[in-house]
Formats: sequence, C-alpha cells, structure tokens
Amino acid sequence: MGKEIERKFLVKEMPDLNSYTYKCLEQGYLSVNPVVRVRKEDDTYYLTYKGKGFLEREEYNLPLNKESYEHLIAKADGKIIKKKRYLIPYEKYTIELDIFEGELAPLVIAEVEFETVEEANSFTPPSWFGEDVTGNKNYTNASLALN
Repeated sequence: MGKEIERKFLVKEMPDLNSYTYKCLEQGYLSVNPVVRVRKEDDTYYLTYKGKGFLEREEYNLPLNKESYEHLIAKADGKIIKKKRYLIPYEKYTIELDIFEGELAPLVIAEVEFETVEEANSFTPPSWFGEDVTGNKNYTNASLALN
C-alpha cells in the first residue's frame, strides 16, 4: 500500500540476460479507470488498485488465492497480458525488464522505481535504454491490454 514512483523506458538494445532470473507474469484488467487488475506472478496472485497519474500514483496490492484469481481473470476486459520480468541490478536500483509475449511481442519495456519524485527526475538511465515513455499513456499496461 502506498505510492508508486516509477519511470518507464523503451529498450533500444537488449542487455545480456543470461545471468538474471525472471518471473512469469500474467495479468488482466477488471477496470482501467480506475485501474483494477489481477496478476499471477509465478504462483502468487494479487488484486491491484492503481490511482491516477504516471510518474507518481497510489497503488494497493491485495493477496488472492488461485481460485479467486481464476474467477476474476475470466472477467478481464481486453487482452490478458503475458510477459517475462527480469530483475536487473543497476547502481542502487533494480530495473524491471518486461518482455511481452503473444500479441504484444516484441515489445520490451524497462521500469525503475524510486523513493522520491526528485530522485526519479535526476535518474540517468543506462545506455541501452531508449525513449522515456513515463508520461505516454499508450505504454501503460492497462492501455496495452485494451488496444
């Protein structure tokens, strides 16, 4: 529960991923305004509410069991998003590198979370990052699921 402060980037050059582990994520949207989604992360299930905004917004995660997840994902609007998420250490941060599967392939997005807005604004991304799409609503997962 609390605030999420993150920046999002397209990736212009893939890093070597051989030394990093990944999680398999599947998520669907019950609502996009406000954002209410269900997510399966390996064998863990969540219901998430996200407030308005791009760089900084409220986020609440509630645990679900497998049965509740399966009941709710069946009611999702749009596409079910499937992606592999690699966790890559970078300076004092962790880059979440999402490689989308299915209809959204070959899209790759890197996200970095921060403690403060000032820290987010002063972040210098690694050279393999491409365009900063933090404020571009077309790159929110909710938008990707519906379009």
